[in-house]
Amino acid sequence: MTQPAHASRSSDQTETGLRPDVIAGLTAAAVVIPKAMAYATVAGLSVSVGLYTAFIPMIVYAILGTSRVLSVSSTTTLAILVAAQLALVVPDGNPSGLVVATATLTALTGVLLVAASVLRLGFVANFISAPVLTGFKAGIGLVIVLDQVPKLFGIHITKDGFFRDVLSVAQHLPESSVLTLAIGGVALIVLLAMERLWPHSPAPLAVVGAGIAVSWLVGLSAGGVATVGHIPQALPSLTLLDLGLVMQLLPGAIGIALMSFTETIAAGRAFALPSDPPIRSNRELLATGAANLSGALFGAMPAGGGTSQTAVVRAVGGRTQKASLVTAAASAATMLVLAPALGLLPHAVLAAIVIVYSIGLIQPLEFAAIRKVRTMEFGWALAAFLGVLVFGTLQGIVAAIILSLLGLASQAANPRVHVIGRKRGEDVLRPLSPEHPDDETFDGLLILRPEGRLFFANAEQVGDRVRELVAQYKPRVLMLDLSRVFDIEYSALLVMMEGERRFAEAGVTVWLAGLNPDVLNYIRSSGLADHLGTDRMFTNARIGISRYLEVPAPDQRNSDANERGVRSNGQDGLKPA
Repeated sequence: MTQPAHASRSSDQTETGLRPDVIAGLTAAAVVIPKAMAYATVAGLSVSVGLYTAFIPMIVYAILGTSRVLSVSSTTTLAILVAAQLALVVPDGNPSGLVVATATLTALTGVLLVAASVLRLGFVANFISAPVLTGFKAGIGLVIVLDQVPKLFGIHITKDGFFRDVLSVAQHLPESSVLTLAIGGVALIVLLAMERLWPHSPAPLAVVGAGIAVSWLVGLSAGGVATVGHIPQALPSLTLLDLGLVMQLLPGAIGIALMSFTETIAAGRAFALPSDPPIRSNRELLATGAANLSGALFGAMPAGGGTSQTAVVRAVGGRTQKASLVTAAASAATMLVLAPALGLLPHAVLAAIVIVYSIGLIQPLEFAAIRKVRTMEFGWALAAFLGVLVFGTLQGIVAAIILSLLGLASQAANPRVHVIGRKRGEDVLRPLSPEHPDDETFDGLLILRPEGRLFFANAEQVGDRVRELVAQYKPRVLMLDLSRVFDIEYSALLVMMEGERRFAEAGVTVWLAGLNPDVLNYIRSSGLADHLGTDRMFTNARIGISRYLEVPAPDQRNSDANERGVRSNGQDGLKPA
């Protein structure tokens, strides 16, 4: 029977639509699977946990997420945070205890993310500023690299904080295994070379394959080289949780949930095309939460969106979340077919993979760029960086959040108050600056423009600054240009009304200009508008200036209008007393 032409066209279109995602999914699998196994070892877990994390969470996010190409599994940052938390609750490293604790931690992370979605807390992702995140990730990168160095050299140390660990590694270097170092060193060089010459290539897969082949041919395990060992050849089974660990794990789970969501949002936005649907933060909370919660039931560690693996999907033409489903299928195939071979993989090879893909977290040029633009925020980045190294990863993320909030509070509590002048010969009002010495001011008129929200935390500071400028310039009329004030709180209104009363007693008349509708309503409700009257409130500062120039000053009533109005900034006009 002949197939209708339209059906044939539909089939061709489906094939064409699936092919890019299939290719992207398989290519991403070549990068994701080896890295997921490596990140599991960073957390002190079996490599099989990494495979589980690249399976169930990836499928769930593919169904619920709003990003078309985001690839969700374990990441370097999450792995080191998990390691720190597990070390607290399972200090002896008991395998069965680690399995239960990991499942409980992952489930708790998922519950927190889902709860945040229900409460519509997606905006919280913006609470960690970019400079602080730069410092935090750089600190994490150094911690991860140091954590992998002993595996690369075939030595063992007792972990006791970053700086003590550096000394311990140095002391144990004479005990290094030459064969282990050779295997890890070659893997490191090959990975670095391939990433430089062929970015986003399946380099991890090639190195893993070569490591397994050498291990099998030479018998590296018998030669003293540590290998992965037995991996169950099966899909993940149901894992029980321990609710008794919830309170111990909760502080760490909060940090992990926040970092998971932050990384997911950042990666999703970074690789979204203009034609893609918008990344919805609250839906992303739900998707990552459900991914973690379902993954926990099957032994996965906490997961989030990965930048490097998502870059691979986008680079090779992935279009939809079908690519992630293909990657998850490849993870399942690996568990069912390749598990015995993966057991031969040297730990030094996994350490090399972790090191290469963790170095990218350390961005000296980003620090330099921040310092060039904002010295204060460079200090925040540096503080977050040192916080991770000195206090640890979990404490570091808390410090990063606190620093971001303090930075936000500092900026909000200290808004700028500009003295405004007019560009000579043009109808342009702008802050007085040494760069524009010829800008005009107006004899007896001081125009001040505060910026931002005026509220209880900054009302007194703004009031003090206004009084300082009035004392400095000694105007007859003070015009407050509120065009840059988007909100004014009750405490700020009280400060404004008290300031107006004191200025009136001192012979300074207060005018208001440029009020937006909300601020105008608050001014009216407070009674200040009735007190000032319409002749002291203006739609914008330009109208206020025109009004001022129309009214003769008491000592200049017989002067020419031009003489009594416009002066040059820094010459004959309004000057500091």
